[in-house]
Amino acid sequence: MTTQEEFAATAGEDLSPGDVVEARRGGRLLHRGTVTDVAHNQGLLWIMDTLTGGRRLLDHSELEITRAPALELPADVPPPFPVAG
Repeated sequence: MTTQEEFAATAGEDLSPGDVVEARRGGRLLHRGTVTDVAHNQGLLWIMDTLTGGRRLLDHSELEITRAPALELPADVPPPFPVAG
């Protein structure tokens, strides 16, 4: 089993669009979703949040951001946002 430490990301440098992340504050899960854009020099990233259904801006200075296992939806459930392809 993979530990949470193995998924830790530092200042967004290890993250890129398509990665699935979780954002926590004080151990409480606030956001979870797929990275859509990263501003490495500012420590910011944008995700499509599967918990709220919206796009969210996450700041590494305010949140503990870690990689998460990819989300898998059952075949009969549509994705929460449009998928290119």
